[in-house]
Amino acid sequence: MGSFKSGFVAVAGRTNVGKSTLLNAMMEQKLSIVTSRPQTTRDIIRLIRTTETSQMVFIDAPGFHKPKTKLNEYMDASAESTLKDADVILFVVEEDAYIGPGDKRILEMLSGSSVPVILAINKIDRSPIENVLKTIDLYKDYSFISEIVPVSAKKGMNVDTLIAVIEKYLPEGEKYYPDDMVTDRNVRFYIGEIIREKLFEALAEEIPHGIAVSVEEVDEGETATNISAMIYCDKKSHKAIVIGKNGEKLKRVGTFARRDIEKLLDTKVNLKVWVKVREDWTDDPNEMKKFGYLAEEDES
Repeated sequence: MGSFKSGFVAVAGRTNVGKSTLLNAMMEQKLSIVTSRPQTTRDIIRLIRTTETSQMVFIDAPGFHKPKTKLNEYMDASAESTLKDADVILFVVEEDAYIGPGDKRILEMLSGSSVPVILAINKIDRSPIENVLKTIDLYKDYSFISEIVPVSAKKGMNVDTLIAVIEKYLPEGEKYYPDDMVTDRNVRFYIGEIIREKLFEALAEEIPHGIAVSVEEVDEGETATNISAMIYCDKKSHKAIVIGKNGEKLKRVGTFARRDIEKLLDTKVNLKVWVKVREDWTDDPNEMKKFGYLAEEDES
């Protein structure tokens, strides 16, 4: 039997290439927020996959994109910071038969990497094999890419192969976390993420990135867990859109969020959700800190 392997795997890629879906597939459970909207992930989340032969600590960070607000700048800096201390870098792209400016930027960042870079070409289920082969050929010229694995996170195609390739490049070492630990985030964080996910699904594309969710109370009662959460908008005009006509949209968000939270907690949940305006918080560092978005250099 071989030696035990462990290490940190930084997951890099443009927004909306399916990083979170791929991580959920590798973890075999939903731990990262997934929607059709870009820039969904805002925080660095560590997901821990432990087997008899290895422990992989995936670092799920916001996708790389062109910053437009201070929040965007924070997200981009968070994404770049994940690459610094990783043992392996997993670079996720789509099966497009070309390399766009966003992917080129990430390739430039990775070119000086001293650790193995594994390329995962995602969403291969939606294209003919010829397109996938063309995409593989495009990336073969980058000598710092150790291996290329085409996958479909949505369909589960080649996910096991990708896991085996990552394990091959991990260093030998001891476990960083207990066997039963799958994430470094607490329950309140995931409750907030579930509510935010339902908001992303319900609202128009221009609104969700100016929204934050604060979980105010989690009270475990005898028959149910009572949860209160506040949704903050950065524009007055967005509040009415979030609430919807006669409160229908907010009610729908609350209903779908409650169902997922009940699955998370495995108990009945009473969820109350309110909406407030905190104008232009996405460009105010002090307000960003209140919502938990703190640049690395500001952390103590």
